[in-house]
Amino acid sequence: MATHVREHRDNLVQRLPVLQVALVAMLVLVGGSYWFVQVVHGDYYRTLAEDNRLRNLPIEAPRGLIHDRHGRRLVENVPSYNLMIDLTRADDSDESLRFAAGTLGRPEAELQALLERPNRAAPFKPVLVAEDLSLAQVAHFNAVALEHPEFEIDVRHVRLYRNGPITAHVLGYLGEVAEAELAAPDSPYAAGDLVGRRGVERRYDLHLRGENGEQVVTVDSRGRLRAKSGRRAARPGRRLDLTLDLELQQAAAMYFEDKVGSAVVLDPDSGEVLTLVSAPYYDPNIFARRLDSEQWRQLIEAPNDPLQNRALQNTYPPGSVFKIVVAVAGLSERVVQPSETVFCNGATKIYNRRFRCWRRAGHGRVNLREAIKESCDIYFYFLGQKLGIERLADYSRRFGLGAPSGLDVGGEKPGLVPDPEWSLRERGDRWYPGETISVAIGQGPLLVTSLQVATLMATVVNGGQRVVPHLSREQALPAVDSGLDPDALAQVREALRAVVEERATGAAARVPGLTVGGKTGTAQVIRQKTWVDSKDLPYEKRDHAWFASFAADDRRRLVAVVFVEHGGKGSTTAAPLAKLLYEIYFQPGIDRSAA
Repeated sequence: MATHVREHRDNLVQRLPVLQVALVAMLVLVGGSYWFVQVVHGDYYRTLAEDNRLRNLPIEAPRGLIHDRHGRRLVENVPSYNLMIDLTRADDSDESLRFAAGTLGRPEAELQALLERPNRAAPFKPVLVAEDLSLAQVAHFNAVALEHPEFEIDVRHVRLYRNGPITAHVLGYLGEVAEAELAAPDSPYAAGDLVGRRGVERRYDLHLRGENGEQVVTVDSRGRLRAKSGRRAARPGRRLDLTLDLELQQAAAMYFEDKVGSAVVLDPDSGEVLTLVSAPYYDPNIFARRLDSEQWRQLIEAPNDPLQNRALQNTYPPGSVFKIVVAVAGLSERVVQPSETVFCNGATKIYNRRFRCWRRAGHGRVNLREAIKESCDIYFYFLGQKLGIERLADYSRRFGLGAPSGLDVGGEKPGLVPDPEWSLRERGDRWYPGETISVAIGQGPLLVTSLQVATLMATVVNGGQRVVPHLSREQALPAVDSGLDPDALAQVREALRAVVEERATGAAARVPGLTVGGKTGTAQVIRQKTWVDSKDLPYEKRDHAWFASFAADDRRRLVAVVFVEHGGKGSTTAAPLAKLLYEIYFQPGIDRSAA
């Protein structure tokens, strides 16, 4: 028995060094791990622990203000009071919702649905309960702050478009950033950001948006807010000064209250856009708050599509306004002399097809100046035949037709300048000579925008420099030499002056003391085989009305283009607005050319 015990003890003694080595190894391993974590990577793990304790909440940056050319404010920021709830501070969230619903006068279920929408991964972040509180509601929640510490009033900035619909198509509005914008490389946006959706707000979004600040908060291990520990103020967006003249914009918008169409006023030397109106309008202020589906449906289904910017995005035949291009081309190409005449008896036959003049009795014998002054179709039928479609297309493009003008807000339609190559490519058929006759008076497949016509007229007025229209006073671009004959342009300018000042079709735009010139235009909606007055047709079949014009005194000059959908004659429905705009701009003793 004694021998057996001794043998067992000897085995234990032999194993003891092994256990001692193992224990020492474990202590070294633990100590080494502790040294590795606390010393080698101490800074890393301390930062990680701190990050788990601190959170950054963004502070919204006020968006930059927008002014017109004379410093009048067009867009500003106004406070909007939003109710937030911090669920980590609520003893009973159901009771909190009942209290909020009673104060706000809204169903409790509606508020509960709002709480269920946010991601619960960040419980320390307050949740939006209600937007745009009244001052009385704000005061009530502040008064019960001790009893209900879970509620906070968050003051945010919303856009106020001071002139509402009048400047809607120029300024645009804001909307929540889209996923595609967030996913773009080097995207400056974060989820939930409001960004420009149309017009100036969109084009100059980065200029206007500023830089958000942040509020540092301390949270516990369960993500509950414990304290606010640091703050970095937001940097407001930059101011934006536009070339727009608010008084001219208001006058044009009021003229279009019961009409559909557009108006563009342009400085022919700088390209500054003083007026850009599209009617009907919409109120951009409705986008400052959350827009529900019913409001959006009503807007997009409204008659005549008020969201459409007709000055840039709608294209129409230019009608007799295009005779300006034909006249310059004919003089430049020497296919006609200024004194050469054509006899107009109201109709003629070309390519075995009958073509009518707008005036049934005809104009008698007319030269180029008289043909422009009286807008004689017969004269321009024959001039277009001499020029041919290729030269008409060439001169159209020199004037900027068939391509976006380059306006700095974008979204322009290019219009259409037809030629034989286009016909084969798009229609799969050759160009027929008879089509050239229609194009010569601005009909057929030829399509333009109001802004393009304004650029065309500016090129005539300034002697051949095609300006680039712009709305920001900081974005002026140099004009492009059109290569047009200055003498031809001068002769056409003189004829355009006769249209107004010699009491022809543009007489309604005459302003005593100013040199005013222009060209009326009637763009047919349906083809007519007989002389039927447009006003006797159903509204949707009536002709469109154009008036493209310029005015000047001894120091300044201006271009105004007015287009009225289904307006009939430009002389009666479009020219009067041009006169009104010139009277405002050229008021004696008032210099409206610059701020």
